[in-house]
Amino acid sequence: MTTTSLTQDQQALVETTLDFAEDHLAPRAVQWDQDKHFPLDVLRKAAGLGLGGVYVREDAGGSGLTRADGVLVFEALASGCPSIAGYLSIHNMVAWMIDAYGDPGQRARWLPRLCSMDDLGSYCLTEPGAGSDAGSLRTRAVRDGGGYVLSGVKQFISGAGAAQVYVVMARTGEEGPGGISAFVVDRDDPGLSFGPDEKKMGWNAQPTRQVILDGVRIPADRLLGGVGDGFRIAMSGLNGGRLGIAACSLGGARSALNKSLTHLADREAFGARLLDAQALQFRLADMATELAAARALVHQAAQALDRADPQAPQLCAMAKRFATDTGYSVADRALQLHGGYGYLTEYGIEKIVRDLRVHQILEGTNEIMRVIVARSLTEALR
Repeated sequence: MTTTSLTQDQQALVETTLDFAEDHLAPRAVQWDQDKHFPLDVLRKAAGLGLGGVYVREDAGGSGLTRADGVLVFEALASGCPSIAGYLSIHNMVAWMIDAYGDPGQRARWLPRLCSMDDLGSYCLTEPGAGSDAGSLRTRAVRDGGGYVLSGVKQFISGAGAAQVYVVMARTGEEGPGGISAFVVDRDDPGLSFGPDEKKMGWNAQPTRQVILDGVRIPADRLLGGVGDGFRIAMSGLNGGRLGIAACSLGGARSALNKSLTHLADREAFGARLLDAQALQFRLADMATELAAARALVHQAAQALDRADPQAPQLCAMAKRFATDTGYSVADRALQLHGGYGYLTEYGIEKIVRDLRVHQILEGTNEIMRVIVARSLTEALR
């Protein structure tokens, strides 16, 4: 990670987070993946550094950092473990949504424990029949007396079961995006349950389960924002979430590139170090160049989101698409540079490849990112 253009505070933030990733994530990342272990104790250590409420305002226990700061944090974390960094990005998206759209009572109730990670957060938008087409979701919230009753199923929910706080998008009105509202659901609410742990290709160090809402009755003060605001809130959260996942791809790929440099320096073939072979040097040069380009786009998008630039959603979509495609490609080439060793679990490369693959799917597939960008380019001609 190039730090020459960073402020002193940002440089210190990067160094602190890299140290945390090196000390607490990297040494155990492969074992967590193999054991499918979700390290709650380590997450709470991260919260001790302010990483449980990166974007949350300080009056609620957060760090009050910018999106430009956040992408530095998540890139550094992912250099130790993309799976844990990815979950932290999602948790922070949930906390930010409550901070940004919650009323004073909601902020006081939920945010301090989310920032300390005594409570974990999960984001519940996707459904078995509504993934990319989020506006067609079927989970319903029906007004009943002084509250709402929620019924439906959410699919592919990171942290489900372990998390205490769930921001749930549910239909309160007509078909389409305008009929969706956002609610805060607690794990202890009667009627809430979870499917079995999904068996996955990667991201094994965090649980992924269905969230099942079977007549979950919640008071009206769990409504986040206003009735019908849910889709807007969900998409606003995803702008930042996409940057977090993009940054995680950069961190994972950068780790893979660094592992390749070390491996090629240590290996010899035909009487010379592999690192001295110009053909392999060119591959490394391309990988580093592509990561630098992706990082520049991620940082541009983060700065646009910080200043509420109207082009920020388009830039976030561009950054997510480009950085996650690039990150996976770099990690895959790093595996190839390791030869057979890259295919072995102990070297950690194949785990990075598996972890980064899902980044091209979650927080909006990269095909949907192209749709967002294309719409922004063509809307003036409609």
